[in-house]
Amino acid sequence: MRKRIRFAIAVLVAGFSTLSNAHGEAGWEEAFLKANQAYQEGRFQEAIDGYRRLLQTGMDDGPVYYNLGNAYFKAGQLGHAIWAYEQGRLLTPRDPDLRFNLSHARDQARDAIEDRRGSVETIFFWLDAFGLNELLGAFAVLNLLFWSLLLFRLFNRSEWLYYLLLIAISIWFVSGLSFGLKYYLIATDDRAVVLQKEVPALAGPDIADTVLFKLHEGTVLHHERTEDTWALIHVSDKNRGWVPANTIGRISGKAAMRN
Repeated sequence: MRKRIRFAIAVLVAGFSTLSNAHGEAGWEEAFLKANQAYQEGRFQEAIDGYRRLLQTGMDDGPVYYNLGNAYFKAGQLGHAIWAYEQGRLLTPRDPDLRFNLSHARDQARDAIEDRRGSVETIFFWLDAFGLNELLGAFAVLNLLFWSLLLFRLFNRSEWLYYLLLIAISIWFVSGLSFGLKYYLIATDDRAVVLQKEVPALAGPDIADTVLFKLHEGTVLHHERTEDTWALIHVSDKNRGWVPANTIGRISGKAAMRN
């Protein structure tokens, strides 16, 4: 009797869980469609608020960031648009519309600063075309294939299987290394975007310090560290200074690492 009661409770709980998930998904789709409608009708700030609410609930998704970037761009908030596009590019790196809009938005930035690629990105040139989840999935599949071939090799000593195993090992190693490097690049990404129209970079973390140079909305720079409400940034080896932390948006890639 007790087993039947426990079984009934388990089924009931599972049913409520399924209904809850379905309701949550339906609610997400409804909120996404409402934000899209606001964008289409020219109510860009309302669309921005809708997309941001979706992100705050944990719905980190490439299309949401892409649409958010479009809404920011239409609202005249160039820095926020570039920030949103960059976040979306980490999740959907091969989306041609997103890449085009990001390139177009960065062309609008007043401070044209070259985004130099490191030696890792140059050697492993394909990393930019794949998301972290894609590389993880490829590594998992190849890992399964490798161990399956290795197990099969114990019972079959044919020459063709030996060479196939060598090829599998090579691809497995490259895929694992690619995933590790992609994770490292995302985790150590120190880039940030200027969010305000004009931001003075100061010699120290104090409003009374000397203004060294000025940055403008949409400029992509590098964040070194934060002290209280100030951030130490640099745009080159010679241009380095302090700005209020709330005037820049970090491109941290945390959304890409969560998904």
